[in-house]
Amino acid sequence: MVLDFGFQILDSVSSAKPQAQRPKTKDQRRKSKIQNPKSKIERVCVFCGSSEGRRPIYREAARALGVALARRGAELVFGGGRVGLMGVLADAVLAAGGRAIGVIPEALVAKELAHRGLTELRVVDSMHQRKALMADLSDAFVALPGGFGTLEEYCEALTWAQLGLHAKPCGLLNVAGFYDALLELFDHAVSEQFVSGPHRSLVLVEEDPQRLLGLLAGYRPAHMEKWIDGLEL
Repeated sequence: MVLDFGFQILDSVSSAKPQAQRPKTKDQRRKSKIQNPKSKIERVCVFCGSSEGRRPIYREAARALGVALARRGAELVFGGGRVGLMGVLADAVLAAGGRAIGVIPEALVAKELAHRGLTELRVVDSMHQRKALMADLSDAFVALPGGFGTLEEYCEALTWAQLGLHAKPCGLLNVAGFYDALLELFDHAVSEQFVSGPHRSLVLVEEDPQRLLGLLAGYRPAHMEKWIDGLEL
């Protein structure tokens, strides 16, 4: 339905509830990656904080990313909130003439945390449905600075890439070294043989929004086996 304040809101029953699908086999996933490469990134899913953080540079980075997305003609897919870096990012996209699609659980809408000026707002029943729909709508993933939710969402998308469930690029916008400690942890996991070197390379890192979007656009997934003590999952 279309509400008076001018944006489209879709409920989870009619369009947002993801359908359960049987997992693809390894051969099916490899064939899909080869036969259906994404020639252009049309939508980017951005995970970011519901807080603006302590330093103004985080807000500035969110705004710069929003402008960069709009100028590239890439639509924003995000958590649908009006607060924190989410709100800054969405406002920047819209102000620059871009499109912003929010995906938010009904519980957060009830708390009046939804952004009411988006191009499209999709309301779902749960956080699980939110993440699944955001992933389904998007061609790439980016994490701005954020807290536990941002880290969890990004690492889940990264894990799906590791497992071959998708072949979409996963980028970190490392604003003012915010993710330096996380990247050190990833490297430590490689040295301790919990993560393989090729899987570590799935993490695309840049400090500048324009350059990060360029990395995402130029990403070409390589075939990689799931690796754990020489056994296949």
